[in-house]
Amino acid sequence: MNELTWVEISKDALSNNVRQFRKLIGEKILCPCVKSNAYGHGLVETSRVFIEAGANWLAVNAIYEAKILRNAGITSPIYILGYVPFSSLEDVLNFDVRIVVYNKETIDSLSELANKFNKKPKVHIKIETGNNRQGVLEKDIVEFAKYVIDKGNIEIEGLSTHFANIEDTTDHSYAYKQIERFKNVISELEKVGINIPIKHCANSAATILFPETHFDMARTGIATYGMWPSTETYVSYLKQRNDGFNLIPAFTWKTKIGQIKIVPKDEYIGYGLTFKTTRDTKLAILPVGYYDGYDRGISNGGYVLINGKRAHICGRVCMNIIMVDVTDISDAKIEDEVVLIGSQGEESISAEQFGKWANTINYEVTTRVNERIPRIIV
Repeated sequence: MNELTWVEISKDALSNNVRQFRKLIGEKILCPCVKSNAYGHGLVETSRVFIEAGANWLAVNAIYEAKILRNAGITSPIYILGYVPFSSLEDVLNFDVRIVVYNKETIDSLSELANKFNKKPKVHIKIETGNNRQGVLEKDIVEFAKYVIDKGNIEIEGLSTHFANIEDTTDHSYAYKQIERFKNVISELEKVGINIPIKHCANSAATILFPETHFDMARTGIATYGMWPSTETYVSYLKQRNDGFNLIPAFTWKTKIGQIKIVPKDEYIGYGLTFKTTRDTKLAILPVGYYDGYDRGISNGGYVLINGKRAHICGRVCMNIIMVDVTDISDAKIEDEVVLIGSQGEESISAEQFGKWANTINYEVTTRVNERIPRIIV
């Protein structure tokens, strides 16, 4: 446990975001994605709030995440988005989770275990429609589905795909091509009598922008945490609907001042001597650094909030320390609360702003905050 820095997660914000998506999809299955420590928000803590707020399923990336949720007492359906190795397939049965499939070898191993334990696992076949990551090619889908059905002890519960270019552009022509490919696959399967009950392809951006992608389930990701997937998604929303869909960021990252000292004019601060004072400088030392997930690329570039004012970073971000200028914050003192991401007074630092400083995206910003840092539901 790291007592020097912590993340506060707003229960009200998470609940609001779930309700916003529920309005969009109605009674269809709402499956928030909680992989990667719930995008940095805390796997178990966030999952409980989502389910309490009205989500139906949860999606994770790996079997270890599913086991954590089950061991925490979460009983809702869990869908594993990532690859499950043969050595972990027994856990799929023991922990009652769904998995995505696209390899016959996985089907063979899963079928053997199903016979051994007299259980019928549920799988979701992933269709490759243009992202070219996981998935069965369109031309192979009927044969693959029949291969699964012929095993006799595996249930094809779902059919899925994933968009490649729906967030990064306001031109959604490629996304529409993927939607058509997905619909064609559904049609080809139905022609041979294979009707799969849960069809799903909608991520956050698709769920917000295109009702035709909702099918039977929406796998909402970053927007469930109150962050827009991209500026392009927000612009597209304003152009297409602008009907009051309201996301509230849930993530606030904090630390505290560990020391305050006066550094004379013309002194260097930090490794590499990259910052030189131009005046007598009141410096605050903060016990957080790139080990914790505070990106080293922000060295000499960003700021934090102390007593509602901006305090600019001086020198390089260290492994466990950053230094900030509080010369103009006269009331700053040891152990004052510091906001790294979030709001304080009339000032705020969004994950998007932080991402611009670090030349990355809001997804990476929150996800990279070290899992050892406590997540506190407030």
